[in-house]
Amino acid sequence: MKERYNYAKNIYAKIGVDTDQAIAALKELPISIHCWQGDDVIGFDGGELSGGIQTTGNYPGRARTPEELMEDLKKVLSMIGGVHKLNLHASYAIGNAEGRDKVAPKHFEPWVQFAKKHGMGLDFNPTLFGHSMVKDGLTLSSPDETVRRYWINHCKACIRISEYFAGETGMPCVMNIWIPDGFKDIPASRYLPRARFKESLDEILSAPYDKEKVYITLESKVFGIGLESYTVGSAEFCLGYSLKNNITPLMDNGHYHPTEMVSDKISSLLLYSDKLALHITRPVRWDSDHVVLLDDETKEICREIVRCGALKKVFIATDYFDAGINRICAWVTGVRNVQKAMLYALLQPNNTLETLQEEGNMTALMVYQEELKTMPFGDVWDAFCEECGVLSGLECFKEIQQYEKTVLEKRQG
Repeated sequence: MKERYNYAKNIYAKIGVDTDQAIAALKELPISIHCWQGDDVIGFDGGELSGGIQTTGNYPGRARTPEELMEDLKKVLSMIGGVHKLNLHASYAIGNAEGRDKVAPKHFEPWVQFAKKHGMGLDFNPTLFGHSMVKDGLTLSSPDETVRRYWINHCKACIRISEYFAGETGMPCVMNIWIPDGFKDIPASRYLPRARFKESLDEILSAPYDKEKVYITLESKVFGIGLESYTVGSAEFCLGYSLKNNITPLMDNGHYHPTEMVSDKISSLLLYSDKLALHITRPVRWDSDHVVLLDDETKEICREIVRCGALKKVFIATDYFDAGINRICAWVTGVRNVQKAMLYALLQPNNTLETLQEEGNMTALMVYQEELKTMPFGDVWDAFCEECGVLSGLECFKEIQQYEKTVLEKRQG
C-alpha cells in the first residue's frame, strides 16, 4: 500500500497537487448521513409515505426499531472514514405519542446520546409528509387554517429541537424545510398556495433562534408522483425566498428538470448566498433517489465546491433510499462515493486549469482534463481509508456480507 501511494503521490506532485493535503482536507469534511436509508423512510411515529415519496423493494433486514437502526448506523460508521453528521427527520422521534406539532427535544435524547458517542453532529428535517394532517396534498400552503397552524407549530418545534442538537453536540445544526404540496392537474391559481406558503414561512422564521447554531434551509422540488402539474415549493420560489430572508438555499440534484445540473448552479448561488446546502442523490428517472455512484455529475458537483473555495460554505448531505439491495451496502457505498468524488476534486490542479482557461488555451485545458481521468486516484483513496482505519475495496463489501449473515438475516417481519 505504501509503495503504491508513494508512486501516486509523485505522479500528482508533477502537476502541482499535494496528495497529503487532499487526504487531510477530506478527513475534516463532514458529510451529513441520512438516517432514512436504513428503514425505508418509515420512521417511528406511525406515519406512511406520501407526497411523491416511494421506496421500492423488500430486501430482508430492514431496521424496525430505534435500536436496530442505531445498530446499523454504527456498522455504517465503522466503514466510512472522516468526520460526519447524522441527518434525522422529525418522524424518527422516539416515544412521541402527542403528535408532530408537539414534538420536543426529549423525544430525541437517545439520538443525541448516539451522536455524542460517535463524535457526530446532528442535522434535522421537519417531516411534512406521511401524516393525516396533510390535507388534499397540502400542508403549509393549505387553505385550511387548522392544517397550516398544525404544520407551522411543527416547524417551530423543530427549530427548538435543532437548537437543542447544536447545544448538545457543539456543532451547528442544518434544519431543512421541504413540503410535498402541489396538485396532480393544472391549478386554477398558482399564486394563492405560494402566497400562503410564504406567510407560513414568515411565521415560522419569526420564532427566535440562534443563527450561529441553527442554519435553516429551504428545499425546492420540480414535481412529485400525484403532483405532476404543480408544486408549491418550486425552485424559483425557494431560491427567491431563501435569498430575500437570509436563510440557506438547499438543492437536491434529483429535484430539477432532466437537463438541469446542480453542478452548474453552485457557483451562481455562492455569489449571492454565504452558505449553500446540498442533498446528493442519483435521479435515474426524476427524483428516484438511487444510491449515489461515482458518476460524472457527482464528481462535477464536488469539483465545483472545491473550485469555488467553498468547503466551509457548503453543507453536504446524502439523500437516497433503496430497499431492493442490502441497505447497509447502499448506505456505505453512496456516502463513500461522495467522499471519492470530493477526493477526486481535491486532487485537481485547479490553479493550473483556471490559468489555461483565462489564457484562452482551451486545447491544453482539454488535454489536462482528460489526462486527469486516468491518474492513480484509487491509490490515494486507499491511503485515505488506511489512515482512517476503515476497509477499502472489496474487503469493505465482505464485511457487509458478514454483517448480513450475523445480524440482518435474523430479523423477521
